[in-house]
Amino acid sequence: MIKIHPSAFVDEGCTIGDGTTVWHFSHVMKDCTIGEGCNIGQNVVVSPGVKLGRGCKIQNNVSVYTGVECEDDVFLGPSMVFTNVINPRAFISRKDEFRRTLLKKGCSVGANATIVCGHTLGEYCLIGAGSVVTKDVPAYALMVGNPARQIGWVDKEGNRVDHCPAEE
Repeated sequence: MIKIHPSAFVDEGCTIGDGTTVWHFSHVMKDCTIGEGCNIGQNVVVSPGVKLGRGCKIQNNVSVYTGVECEDDVFLGPSMVFTNVINPRAFISRKDEFRRTLLKKGCSVGANATIVCGHTLGEYCLIGAGSVVTKDVPAYALMVGNPARQIGWVDKEGNRVDHCPAEE
């Protein structure tokens, strides 16, 4: 069963998987694909054409812009930010310049982090709260700071480990 709060809007042409919940004041725009068992928090915007895999959790106050694709089990923390154009100007339309941003299976992005468009976040990586990602992130990497830098590795559960689990 899909649950959509009465204050939320879901545009025509969206595909939403069973078990997904869309909470208060959120807007899922046209041509989105949202997998089964997702949780779209309060005041979230999912822009046209966005793809979310199964089991994604988007916390409150997140805008998922056109060009973003999340694979299964991705976590987006409260008020984190995506960009989709490298050099925006209010007086120049650059909708044909949107860059793809890919979040691989199981990765997590902390509260208030910023993901600059055009990059891939590897499987199960963990982006610390407030970090600014300006380049591709390896699988299982623990990233913090501005600009984000790798300070270690995490396992699938998000626990710090002393080596990259992908190499096992």
